[in-house]
Amino acid sequence: MASRKELKKNINYIIGELFCECVVNAKYIPGTDKAKADLLMQEILKTQDEFISRISHTEPGNVKGFYKKLYQDFDSKVNEIIEGISKLN
Repeated sequence: MASRKELKKNINYIIGELFCECVVNAKYIPGTDKAKADLLMQEILKTQDEFISRISHTEPGNVKGFYKKLYQDFDSKVNEIIEGISKLN
């Protein structure tokens, strides 16, 4: 398992890429709903805060299960955001 520091860096990187993709869609692709893009960007930032704080407060006793659930939740949330980005146009 990676260290917490490395895990936080990976989450920040992925969230940064999703946010950048959303900004590019909002600014440079014609026909993009800017209000939906703004809401999606807020959701992306909330997601980052949520998962970084979850890593900082690891559940004692069931560490392996905690990180397994964290990975599953993060994966599903990223897929949800990607789907939201594709629906901006």
